[in-house]
Amino acid sequence: MKKTKEILSSEKGWEIKDRHYYLTGNKSPLTLTIPSKHTKKHALLFYDEQKGMQRELRYATNQSSVFVDEQLGEATMGHITFKDGVLTVKKNQQNLQKMLSLYHPLLNGIYREHDKVEVAIDELANIELEIDALNSAKQMDIEHQEAILRVELGSQVGKMNSKEIKRDLLLFAKQNPSTFLALANDENVQLRNFAIKATEINIIKLSADQRTFTWGSNGKKLMTVPFDENPYSAFAAYLKTDEGVEIYKSIDKKIN
Repeated sequence: MKKTKEILSSEKGWEIKDRHYYLTGNKSPLTLTIPSKHTKKHALLFYDEQKGMQRELRYATNQSSVFVDEQLGEATMGHITFKDGVLTVKKNQQNLQKMLSLYHPLLNGIYREHDKVEVAIDELANIELEIDALNSAKQMDIEHQEAILRVELGSQVGKMNSKEIKRDLLLFAKQNPSTFLALANDENVQLRNFAIKATEINIIKLSADQRTFTWGSNGKKLMTVPFDENPYSAFAAYLKTDEGVEIYKSIDKKIN
């Protein structure tokens, strides 16, 4: 919640204009009404540091102030309702705008005010993230591309040629740049892909319950997968151990 000094600063630079508010978290119910007055069930209070007291808030259509202690006479209560996740408040409704933009405790929680500069900053960050992901995907060698794409598409990657892999990887990077970059920087991704490939061509086998890896040739046990772990992630970690390094070299010779 904003402090009194921040509120006063905002009040001084207050611009008279139409304002738009939207629900956060990609929510867009047909209608959603938020509290417009203080009750036992819904606390609508603002702590005024200058006065050293909690001040009760109330949106009344016939009052210029949102503070109950500044309202005079009978109050005509108004509703604060979002439709399809959005609420537009015209510039002649200054009391409601200030309630929503400065004082309401649900601001930046359930809802936010539309800010063109903030939206532009977010969009720029998303564009830059997408560019980083696409550049990273373009510069990768085919083995790394295959490893990342296999996490997304599974065993069907084994049936794809290099151009198909590159195309689908670029699409993945464009559509899910943050996920792509996380995988690109995950040192175990290529080892997971290595293990999956070895399983697909029966160099190693994973038991039906996905708890045990064995050699495909003689059934000798290689490792037990810890409970609640992804088997290929566990095997990738195992390949980095002293014992696992030798297993890796043996599998690598058979693959190649």
